[in-house]
Amino acid sequence: MNFEPEGEAAMSSNQEPGMRSYVGIVIGLMIIVVIEVILTYQHLPTRTLLYSLLCLACVEAFVGIMYLMHVKYETPLLFWTIFPSTLFVLVLLNYIWPDAYRMARMSLVK
Repeated sequence: MNFEPEGEAAMSSNQEPGMRSYVGIVIGLMIIVVIEVILTYQHLPTRTLLYSLLCLACVEAFVGIMYLMHVKYETPLLFWTIFPSTLFVLVLLNYIWPDAYRMARMSLVK
C-alpha cells in the first residue's frame, strides 16, 4: 500500500517551507526591526523618517502575509483577487471619500 498523498495534496506539501525557511524569515524580520530602531535614533527629518519607516513596515507586512500566512503557496488566482481589492479599499479609505477632506478642515473652536 502506498500512503503518500497524490495530486494537489502532494504538490502543496512539497511547496511548504521547512523550519530553516521560517528561521530565515524571522531573522529577516528582526533585522528590519533593528533598522527601524536605528533610523528612529538617527534624528532624521520627520518626512524622511516617516517615509522610510512606512516603506519598511510595508516590507514587513508583505513578508508576513506572503510567508507566515502562506499566501505565497496558494494559487495565483487567490493572490490576484485579494491584492487588487485590498489596494482598492485602501485608496477609497484615504483619498476618495469626501468626508476625509471635511475632517481636515474641521476645528474644535469656532
